[in-house]
Amino acid sequence: REVAVAGRPKDPLPIQGSRRAPLPNAERVGDAQADERLEVSVRLRPKSALPVALPPQGAPPMSREQFEAEYGADPKDIQAVSTFAQKNGMQVVETSAARRTMVLSGTVAQMQAAFGVRLGRYEHPGGTYRGREGEITLPAELHPLIEGVFGLDDRPQADPRFRLPDRSIRHAQPQASGGAFTPTQLAQIYNFPAGDGQGQTIALIELGGGYRPADLKTYFTKVLGLKKAPTVVPVSVDHVGNHPTGDPNGDDGEVVLDIEVAAGVAPGAKIVVYFAPNTDRGFLDAITTAIHDANNRPSIISISWGGPEKTWTASAMRSFDQAFQVAAALGVTVCCASGDSGSGDGVNDGQPHTDFPASSPNVLACGGTHLTASGTRITSEVVWNDGASGGASGGGFSAQFPAPAYQTGLGKPKFTGRGVPDVAGDASPQTGYVVRVDGQSAVFGGTSAVAPLWAGLVARLNQQLGHPVGFVNALLYGKAKQGGVHDIVQGNNGAYKAAPGWDPCTGLGSPDGARLLTVVFKP
Repeated sequence: REVAVAGRPKDPLPIQGSRRAPLPNAERVGDAQADERLEVSVRLRPKSALPVALPPQGAPPMSREQFEAEYGADPKDIQAVSTFAQKNGMQVVETSAARRTMVLSGTVAQMQAAFGVRLGRYEHPGGTYRGREGEITLPAELHPLIEGVFGLDDRPQADPRFRLPDRSIRHAQPQASGGAFTPTQLAQIYNFPAGDGQGQTIALIELGGGYRPADLKTYFTKVLGLKKAPTVVPVSVDHVGNHPTGDPNGDDGEVVLDIEVAAGVAPGAKIVVYFAPNTDRGFLDAITTAIHDANNRPSIISISWGGPEKTWTASAMRSFDQAFQVAAALGVTVCCASGDSGSGDGVNDGQPHTDFPASSPNVLACGGTHLTASGTRITSEVVWNDGASGGASGGGFSAQFPAPAYQTGLGKPKFTGRGVPDVAGDASPQTGYVVRVDGQSAVFGGTSAVAPLWAGLVARLNQQLGHPVGFVNALLYGKAKQGGVHDIVQGNNGAYKAAPGWDPCTGLGSPDGARLLTVVFKP
């Protein structure tokens, strides 16, 4: 709104959806230190409205270079933000027109003045964080240019979506009936098409922990019997790199599970691991870095971290979803774990909740099953639900995103938002994945394993087809009745029950990979 005095500038305007509240059970214990330095990522608008229509299936996707030229940040907008930063005593650390991201560095005092926030120190049962309350504001002349500002608040944003039997490492050997499976056994059980993912790059997003190359070499050559370990490349985002903690029950477990499942299914693919801080800024920067990585050029992204929608700002979810929309335009398939705490997603308020980023309509959300097999034959597959302490497949209906076009006509009651998940795979730690982490062999479960499992399957599909399948959801839903999935019709994840066709427990079902190739993706 205009100030009445002539010549005065307009009042600052809030960024839509940027409001923050403290974490549950968190207490503000003081102001953030005024001279503490921090970085923020400023997300700029695109030059033109992002494309809604995707390339026809099988057609070449838009190149990263073409996308930057048509939809990257406008140089005039970049200059305007640079001038704003300079006026407020901040430095421009990095600029990426492709990612539409500028990284600004400054003190707490400078950030507070520039963005109209008051930063404090908060204590909560999990530790401490620098936080804010209320909205971020911008000068009126900058408001149309900037879609979001991330990094002022450094609270932990996401949790890994893996589960352990009895919540701790246990030693195990692979068993082809019941017990646990190696990724290669699951690829056979789920009838994956021939191939090893050669020529593909799978990006893994990690928000902590790390891997030890010696563990990977032992696992791939001794446990899986490969001649050599697949290529694994770490990429540092926002000053975080590959730093194994030595705790296999923590973030190391997530990192290694993702690598060993994806590479175990597609050992010929290049695995690129993007390490970032566990904040909304770090998470978003890792995703946009992977999408626009012109060096490694991922064709698939696997994400095994997430949190209930209610723990995110609307501004963050909007920016993530836009990034996934860009990935689809570039022919990049994004696989996301749907959560490990059933229909409640760990909120514990008695109401159903969905997990984000799995609830974005521009990703392939991956739920979980409890699988029993004899040799390579499935003898039983039901919804994963090991009870309150053992975990269950996340799923439900988004409160943030409406049902996308590909989910219309499913005929499900109470279909008020985007339904999660889209597909599923083995996730119960009772029938989980044999991995090696921090020098130990162990069994892991959770939808964390399903996302890289599907990522490996997509790598094989891309290899067979000779082009990336890209955003697969519309095709999967359109041709599900022709086969390609095992419909899961037994079990529940709390509030929802399995049923013929799509359901909010296991989506369309678990994969029949070779049939997916022939009836869904081949013309």
